[in-house]
Amino acid sequence: MGNTKIHPSAIVSDKASIGSDVTIGAFSIVEDDVVIGNNVEIRSSVIIADGARIGNDCKFFSGAVISTEPQDLKFAGESTLAIIGDNTVVREYATVNRGTKETGRTQIGENCLIMAYAHVAHDCSLGNNVIMSNVVQLAGHVTIEDWVIMGGVAKIHQFCSIGQYAMVGADMYITKDVAPYTLIGRKPPQVEGINKVGLRRRGFSAETISAIQNFYDTILFSRYNTRDGIAKYKKQGPMVPEVERCIDFIEKSTRGIYR
Repeated sequence: MGNTKIHPSAIVSDKASIGSDVTIGAFSIVEDDVVIGNNVEIRSSVIIADGARIGNDCKFFSGAVISTEPQDLKFAGESTLAIIGDNTVVREYATVNRGTKETGRTQIGENCLIMAYAHVAHDCSLGNNVIMSNVVQLAGHVTIEDWVIMGGVAKIHQFCSIGQYAMVGADMYITKDVAPYTLIGRKPPQVEGINKVGLRRRGFSAETISAIQNFYDTILFSRYNTRDGIAKYKKQGPMVPEVERCIDFIEKSTRGIYR
């Protein structure tokens, strides 16, 4: 355990696997079936329950609750996981439930920020570099791809998917899929445009951003429905990989996308 420091009031199972340079604060609880990587900071009154698999360099603020049982009436006590990748931060009173037998796991990627009072439900899958603002609520089986940002109090319906580099505005209630690179705002939710500022910050070229804009102009901001818009766009010739990713996401969507 190296230079691990455990506060005398913390309850840490001898069966848990804890890496080096870990700090566990006052009144925190670490249960039996837990694996914690190196250089992890667990502040006061945090619960790390059975099934937690935590990477390196993570930080959990006071009151966070990780890997407790799913809020699913079908859950029958099966052994499942909640996996959190390296360098992820979970702020005060955020909750992450572990998976059910449907997938066996809830997974959060690397370099994510889960802000205060947010909730990640059972069987969700979050990519890398995801930001969940305060009080964002994910229902079960939600998929969030890389570099997604969700504004405060956004609510995501079960089985929805949000594509990479998308941004969901504050207080949105999302019941459909959100296509990659788009901005969702207003009530009822709709696509306001593409996430140009975010794409520039992440190093996308002007040519790629223009190609993504042209694609969505064709399928979302024209007289075409989604299927016909994609068919028309494909006739224009070769596509950049980012647009191919958009088409793949949309064609696989089972809930339909916002327009």
